[in-house]
Amino acid sequence: MERTFAGSHATTNRLMLCRRTLLLSSLAMPVVAALPVEAGHPPIFAEHGIAIRGADPVAYFTAGGPVAGQISQGVQWDGAVWLFASSENRERFEANPTAYAPRYGGYCAFAVSRGHTAPIDPGAWTIHDGALYLNRTLRERALFRRDIAGNIRRADDNWPDVLG
Repeated sequence: MERTFAGSHATTNRLMLCRRTLLLSSLAMPVVAALPVEAGHPPIFAEHGIAIRGADPVAYFTAGGPVAGQISQGVQWDGAVWLFASSENRERFEANPTAYAPRYGGYCAFAVSRGHTAPIDPGAWTIHDGALYLNRTLRERALFRRDIAGNIRRADDNWPDVLG
C-alpha cells in the first residue's frame, strides 16, 4: 500500500511517530556522530537524522507528490538518511542525488528567502525549473509561489549563510 503525505504537520508527525522512528534514529546515529560539531544548523534538515521527514525525494518527480519512504530503501547522503518508496527510486537518487534532493538542504525555501531556516511539511512542495522546493506550511508555499523567481533569487543569496 502506498502512503502519501497529506500536507499537514499532524499527518506527517503521525506517520513518523512509530517504531520506525526508533529504527531510523539508530540507522542515522553513525551519520550524526560523524558530523563535525559546529554552531548553527546542519546542512540538511533532518529530524532524527531522516531527510524530508521520511518522504521519498524522487517520488515528487515521478509520482507527482510526496510518498513515504521505506527503511529497507534508506541511503545515507550528505549527512542524512534518505528514504525511498522503491529500489528504483533509490537507484535514481544514488545516480544523481543533487537532481532530486530539495534545494536549501530541505529547509523551508520561503524561510531561506527571508534570511532564516525553518522546518518543512513534505506536503508543502513545489517543483520549479526541475528543482524541488519545500515549505513549512501550505500558506508559506502560497507565498513562495507568488514570486517564485524573486524568492529563489533571495534564497540563493542567503544560502548557505542562513545555517549560521
